[in-house]
Amino acid sequence: MAHARYAYAFKNDSSHTIGVEFGSKIINVAGKSVKLQIWDTAGQERFKSVTRSYYRGAAGALLVFDITNRESFNALSNWLSDARALASPNIVILLIGNKKDLDADREVTFLEASQFAQENELMFLETSAKSGENVEESFLKCSKTILAKIQAGELDPERIGSGIQYGDSSTRRLLQEKNRRQQADCICRM
Repeated sequence: MAHARYAYAFKNDSSHTIGVEFGSKIINVAGKSVKLQIWDTAGQERFKSVTRSYYRGAAGALLVFDITNRESFNALSNWLSDARALASPNIVILLIGNKKDLDADREVTFLEASQFAQENELMFLETSAKSGENVEESFLKCSKTILAKIQAGELDPERIGSGIQYGDSSTRRLLQEKNRRQQADCICRM
């Protein structure tokens, strides 16, 4: 449901996503280059059977709803259930309330969305694809959380289906060496 076409520039003449759109972007997170592969699955019920397959192998998901459309907010429980059932158990999920620039037309309060996020252990941000407010922050927050889970050992990039790949062999070797040292430390402490 993340809107890839809005990732960094709003287009007034942009058409609605039909099915799935793909985009990628390289960002810098904590001194590391991270390439995001963004699949915009539109969130429309008529494409649900197609979009459900995109959760498999995803390291992160942005569940986006329109703050001016109660129906989009009401659909979140179903999308969240799909994400948790079909993705990795360690998937990072952010709840995004879009169209913050249309606050006067709001149908979903900030408090209501915050409570939903808290009850479902999600991070929450409001964005405006039109103004760009918090759009990049959404992707950065998701990426930082994924990297933190890798460093904490909660996500294993070596596991097939983790949704994470190393960009070069030197990064993989450094992590493997770090893991070997940690295992040796654990053996010594036994």
